[in-house]
Amino acid sequence: MMSDAMVAMEISQPGSPDVLKPISVPVPVPGYGQIVIRLAYAGVNRPDVLQREGNYAPPAGASPLPGLEASGTVVALGPGVQRWKEGDQVCALLPGGGYAEYAACHESHALPIPKGVSLKEAACLPETCFTVWSNIVMRGGLKGGERFLVHGGTSGIGVTAIQIAKALGTRVFATAGTDDKARFCENLGAVRGINYRSEDFVEIIRKAGGANLILDMVGGGYLPRNIKALADEGRLVQIAFLQGPKVEVNFAHVMMRRLTITGSTLRAQSDLAKAQIAAEVERHVWPLLAEGRMKTVIDSEYDLPDVPSAHWRMDAGGHIGKIVLKVEGTV
Repeated sequence: MMSDAMVAMEISQPGSPDVLKPISVPVPVPGYGQIVIRLAYAGVNRPDVLQREGNYAPPAGASPLPGLEASGTVVALGPGVQRWKEGDQVCALLPGGGYAEYAACHESHALPIPKGVSLKEAACLPETCFTVWSNIVMRGGLKGGERFLVHGGTSGIGVTAIQIAKALGTRVFATAGTDDKARFCENLGAVRGINYRSEDFVEIIRKAGGANLILDMVGGGYLPRNIKALADEGRLVQIAFLQGPKVEVNFAHVMMRRLTITGSTLRAQSDLAKAQIAAEVERHVWPLLAEGRMKTVIDSEYDLPDVPSAHWRMDAGGHIGKIVLKVEGTV
């Protein structure tokens, strides 16, 4: 039987990881079409850091608590829920609230645990798989035989993008901050890992024929360089701005070479849009996991009360793959 209160980690004020503090809050009550999950694990993602810093407010109606993905057991059903029953194990994309013992989400944003995948691994899948598939395939139109470049190849997004793009039959290139990280990208499936500190990704990609699609999380000065790295008719998909969202771009190059620049954020999209992404991810990505053609790369694990250490780890930038929180049994 669920209690009425739970432990959660709140952002007490914008700032460093130490502003993440434990609090007691009511267990969420499922609304129409929603489920409540008793969390086993939760993923840590860059948007959590941005929210902690005061730069990424949750959308209207979402939990103010950070945490955008988790795994666990369904413990309560709202009116109208059809797919799930109490006791089902799921992983889910959350609008917020993952840094807690329980979280609520729309039933269509939860997916079954892929065959052969643990609850810990499953908690690291929704945010990255939804983001990558929706942006490189649904938005970016990536297809077999093309050349694909992802920046930040050892991030959670990067390791997911490399594997999905390889499975689609593309030639994958990935940037990373050290030679070791570049080699890790190659071991994961990239044909070329590029150390952006010592190599010019534009020159390397242009020599390879130019990128048909680039997935970028850096922004800033990377935007004009990405445009140079694209092949004619190429597409650039922007999903974050670690170096800032404003830069001067010569659109004559975009026009003359018939380039497409687009982008998206996931959290603010409608329940219906996220449900459509979830359906595609389950149809196309889940079999890759079940067949062993894709794996979850976990960098480190922290107990929920030790969230500040997880954020310090992410802020330091040395991680490879996902940082995960163990929730069940730690509070």
